[in-house]
Amino acid sequence: MACGGFELIVALETFHSDCMFGFDELDCSDLLSMGGRCGMHKGVKVEMGTHPHSMKQVVNIIVALQRMKHKQSTEFGDDELLNIIMENVIEEHHVNFVSAAQSYVKTIYNVQCSVCDAFQKTLVRSGGSPYLMAKTLKGGNDQYKVRFSLSTYMSPTPTKPGSQPVCLGISKSNLYLACTKADQSKPPTLVLKEINDTLDTIVDGDANGYDHLLFYRTESGVSNNTFESVKFPGWFISTAFDDDERVEMCQKSTARINNFMLNDKEVIKS
Repeated sequence: MACGGFELIVALETFHSDCMFGFDELDCSDLLSMGGRCGMHKGVKVEMGTHPHSMKQVVNIIVALQRMKHKQSTEFGDDELLNIIMENVIEEHHVNFVSAAQSYVKTIYNVQCSVCDAFQKTLVRSGGSPYLMAKTLKGGNDQYKVRFSLSTYMSPTPTKPGSQPVCLGISKSNLYLACTKADQSKPPTLVLKEINDTLDTIVDGDANGYDHLLFYRTESGVSNNTFESVKFPGWFISTAFDDDERVEMCQKSTARINNFMLNDKEVIKS
């Protein structure tokens, strides 16, 4: 008898010598063809186990029935037998299913752009250091702008409505912005991380730490964008009010700037 992916195995226990269910001798006819008929029943034991190909965890539930009467000839139809089972459950087990890890799949759209904060400071490379700086560029210094490649992602179960998961890579390189924690007692930091994989799929909690590369891009107003870490919710990419300061993570406050504009945008379909 199948029930929601579980298999119910019903065995009738008896003291009558000519109706004993065992592996070596079967004096009674098959249980299904019997339709629940057998003499001198003492009780019914129901064992419920998960199907080995449909669940990762194994659950055993034992249900004891005391409804059976001492009758020489007792017949049960399918509906009555099911009612007896349902009415005589003496122990109930609740199973908590473990949710699959959140996954993010890269789309075919890629946004090429430069980025500046709300005060027109442009994000630039900081020499050979593994981080970015925000700097007010004078005319003719466009070559210092970092050109970003924003890879966009989709998730089967979105956790932040109105936002788009993205990875911010530096164009024509294998460097990506990553929000990481070297020490769990300290706040997260923003670094440039070298990645050689294609990042077609990113799974939350993966061993390579690729989930640190994901940010929720939220657009508001005409062109204001915020970038919140997916791994560390509540932490945003931000710049200082002064020039030549490091681009860092911060919680939303008035002490730093976390609104950005995407300039010279070009949407590329791969």
